[in-house]
Amino acid sequence: MEIKKQTLDEAEIELLKEGLKRSYKERFEMATRLYKIQQTMSKAVVTHKPFIAK
Repeated sequence: MEIKKQTLDEAEIELLKEGLKRSYKERFEMATRLYKIQQTMSKAVVTHKPFIAK
């Protein structure tokens, strides 16, 4: 199994090319998912409950 090593620039270009192959609907759905996740994470509150030994 041979692993091709890419530079950061080559990897970014490859991701951009893959993105251009997607339809507008796929792009919209992905952006919507990311937006919903961002909204959920911004409203999230992290609380810590101390462990109580019984």
